[in-house]
Amino acid sequence: RELIALLWDIGLEVGHSIRTVAECISESTDITVQTNLLEARLLCGQPALFEQLCKSVRQHLVAKEFFMAKLHEQEQRHARFDDADFNLEPNLKESPGGLRDLQIVTWISRAAGLGTRWTELAQAGLITLSEAHQIACHDALLQTLRIRLHYLARRREDRLLFDFQTTLAEQLGITDSANRRASEHLMQRYYRTRRAVRLFNTILLQHLHDYLFRDTLPQHALNERFRMVGTRLEMRDEHLFEHRPEAIFELFLIMQQRLELTDLSANTLRALWRARLKIDATFRRDPQNQAHFMEILRQPHGVIHALRRMNQFGILGSYIPAFGRIVGQMQHDLFHVYTVDEHILMVVRNLRRFALEKHAHELPLCNKLMGEFARPEVLYIAGLFHDIAKGRGGDHARLGMKDARKFCTLHQLSHDDSQLVVWLVEQHLTLSSTAQKQDLADPEVIAEFAENIKNDRYLVALYLLTVADVKGTSPKVWNAWKGKLMEDLFYLTRRYMKEGAIDNHLTEIREQAAATLNLYAISATSYQMLWAQLDDSYFMDHEAQEIAWHSRLLYFRVNDPAPIVKARLSRAGSGLQVLVYCRDQRWLFARICDFFARLSFTIVEAKIHTTQHGYALNSFQVMEVNRSDMDYRDLMNYIEFELTEKIRLAEPINPVS
Repeated sequence: RELIALLWDIGLEVGHSIRTVAECISESTDITVQTNLLEARLLCGQPALFEQLCKSVRQHLVAKEFFMAKLHEQEQRHARFDDADFNLEPNLKESPGGLRDLQIVTWISRAAGLGTRWTELAQAGLITLSEAHQIACHDALLQTLRIRLHYLARRREDRLLFDFQTTLAEQLGITDSANRRASEHLMQRYYRTRRAVRLFNTILLQHLHDYLFRDTLPQHALNERFRMVGTRLEMRDEHLFEHRPEAIFELFLIMQQRLELTDLSANTLRALWRARLKIDATFRRDPQNQAHFMEILRQPHGVIHALRRMNQFGILGSYIPAFGRIVGQMQHDLFHVYTVDEHILMVVRNLRRFALEKHAHELPLCNKLMGEFARPEVLYIAGLFHDIAKGRGGDHARLGMKDARKFCTLHQLSHDDSQLVVWLVEQHLTLSSTAQKQDLADPEVIAEFAENIKNDRYLVALYLLTVADVKGTSPKVWNAWKGKLMEDLFYLTRRYMKEGAIDNHLTEIREQAAATLNLYAISATSYQMLWAQLDDSYFMDHEAQEIAWHSRLLYFRVNDPAPIVKARLSRAGSGLQVLVYCRDQRWLFARICDFFARLSFTIVEAKIHTTQHGYALNSFQVMEVNRSDMDYRDLMNYIEFELTEKIRLAEPINPVS
């Protein structure tokens, strides 16, 4: 007890218990206790008693049940730690690809009687000595990082927090390069290690499963190179990829075309990992391999699964060397929470998702456009190359154009498709930047944007790639308001491209608003007094439905001396739209912003206008930073009352604490 107290006092988290051998066995029905007993070591005491404990543990341990329990435990752990926050500041111990993924293999291996050292697993035939050495190196790096992290934090700290990444890089002798910080190099090394650990974890667990369960599964020959064993795909010759490298891509095609296949056999997984070394310049220039790769992109099923598996095994980075350079590369900015390669594959995944009817409700316009888009593989290629030059310095879009053009030429895409891919890579930031940073109510903005777009196919492609790109940056970056801005820009540009300059825009907006008001039985004579006070900029700045909403609320209160505040749910799909109408006053805009700031609302859009007779007509699109528990109806009532009072009293503004 004194020893345990001492360990606690110095900050070590040590669990302890005092039990007889029989009590230990009784408690070992719990998988955590069973794992601890399996790892038991004699520090001091009676060797005979310790041997009795170990013997009892082995006798009561059922290796198959232990395997399934640990596998379930790993699945739960991965679900807990595989999210955006842990991607930026990963947990060295618990995150997928962390130390736990290596430990679980040694625990199951010990339970199966195959040993605990990587060399022992090699002797058992589960891995080669070379693979055992690779795993040991990855294990050593993770252990080193974790130990140094504890020293830096002066406590138990398993997360690679931003505060420690630079210092850890310095301690490991990693320095800044011309275009990237030392911490980014460190994290790329970590992410590549994590990927390798996850891969070896998958391969070894499948080997251990086959060793423990020894199932006799039905076999079915698919061709002279591959067969189906149960629901797994297996090579008929374990040296297939060495003799016939072209079979590498054939494997992925078979997995896409035979939907009954769920996985690869353990030996095939290992062979695929080694196959990356067979992909060289000769392989890339082979027309058969090029045709197979393009066929993978054209398949109706499994495109993203194939690309992700290629990336997992290093195949994609070997086939497209520029992609290999960005594997594991983190972007240290406010938006990206994925490594560059993960982000790129997330973009392709989003493009594929747009085409699926079961997801049509998420983004109906994207679903419609994607369903009509001929040769969607053009978009997937643009997605693969849009950020491929990140980290090289300079304009990554222009640098990526060269890689994209080289790929298109090598794979014999048509001139039109090649031009589209290269243009998309160059312009992939343009639509998002225009939609979010410029005034879409200004016809000149639309005209300037449209002049850069060749035709409707180019516009559709850029819109789809942009939405997929923004949604693939981080789960927290996309919101309905950004979606609405991009959709508005798409429709305005398409209209401009069909009709030319929008000279009659104001007339059409007025007519559309008038038609809506007519549905509410509000005659033109009723709202003309309000409209007479509004200049052209107001009608250019608002959509017809917004003008109709304002007019319905204000046509009978044009000269009302009391402030008018009204709120409604935003048509964008999230947030609120708030109208403020009152006599103009000093600090009005600041007073309104102060009100929303104190409610923890973000103002994503503000349209500020002053009427001919000195009234302010302001419209705000606001979104909650942290969703409150208040019902939206109650929230709107609160805003309408409290903001009205704040404007009426015109009190001095105090700093937000």
